[in-house]
Amino acid sequence: MNESRVAFLADYAEAWNAHDIDRIMAMMTRDCVFLPGGGPEAWGTRIEGAEAVRRRFIEVWTHFPDATWLRASHVAHGDRGFSEWLFTGTDPGGRLVELYGCDLFTFRDDLIATKDTYLKARE
Repeated sequence: MNESRVAFLADYAEAWNAHDIDRIMAMMTRDCVFLPGGGPEAWGTRIEGAEAVRRRFIEVWTHFPDATWLRASHVAHGDRGFSEWLFTGTDPGGRLVELYGCDLFTFRDDLIATKDTYLKARE
């Protein structure tokens, strides 16, 4: 296991909980790719490039102003890593949303090149 990458992912998770978009984006490549948990394709939706990814991440906090990722745990090996977490947030209708999920990461030049998100579906 790559302990420095695990620490990097822990810092990345802290940046998400702080809603610190500048810190998050400084940890990602300029040509980063984000694959959210949903979308019309089998892989969800593909969002490419730092500016597009930045806008999409900000949308999460706009929709869930109290968004928090709890119980995070991280693993990294070589150029791959993953984080497991429990997402909690209140949607615009006042409903508390809780979902377990994980992110699969690909690293390049010690930055995140790809963030691929998977979420548990709730009924």
